[in-house]
Amino acid sequence: MTLKEISDRAGLHPSTAHRILNDLVLGRFADRPQAGSYRLGMRLLELGNLVKGRLNVRDAALAPMRELHKLTQQPVNLSMRQGDEIIYVERAFSERSGMQVVRAIGGRAPLHLTSVGKLFLAADDPQRIRNYATRTGLQGHTKNSITDLPTLERELSRVRQYGQASDNEELELGVRCMAAGIYDDQNKLIAGLSISSPSSRMEDGWMPRLKETAQEISKTLGFSGR
Repeated sequence: MTLKEISDRAGLHPSTAHRILNDLVLGRFADRPQAGSYRLGMRLLELGNLVKGRLNVRDAALAPMRELHKLTQQPVNLSMRQGDEIIYVERAFSERSGMQVVRAIGGRAPLHLTSVGKLFLAADDPQRIRNYATRTGLQGHTKNSITDLPTLERELSRVRQYGQASDNEELELGVRCMAAGIYDDQNKLIAGLSISSPSSRMEDGWMPRLKETAQEISKTLGFSGR
């Protein structure tokens, strides 16, 4: 930007803006590629990387997860991918909320049988999905489990279309789950946020709030996309 553009937008006299910019250049917060023109300096990148290094998805997620749990009165889970499985890394629940589906931290489940797992599979290219199906054999746990590749591919197409995923008693009979993705500053899917509940208690109306919460966590991690 030119000095005039900066002074106009900042509401500063050009001489005042020039003095401040000189200080910013000395501190490497701004660069002056040519006379009268300025851009952001490398020092801002260094500071940004320091902040990014402190960010942890579990730290960023915990408070929003607790708020979502208060709304739904059902456990909220944070999961990440490890190979062909998801692993539960954090949860928000209350022992006073009656019948709940509580996933143990450190517990694992196949990708194709879980809502969060489907988010990760949907982010893969078609060949990687076929490779996953070959490696795992798409073994099922219940009568609702998806155990053939064409059905899985159709399911993943819906996940991509709507930006959300569900598990309709596919991992465990009597239990449903819904999930939305958490993304980092590189727009990469790094985790999934899910609500698990007895099938009779699951409310489809929770999904918009779940997606908003996942988006809030993503923004904390630097995500700037949708």
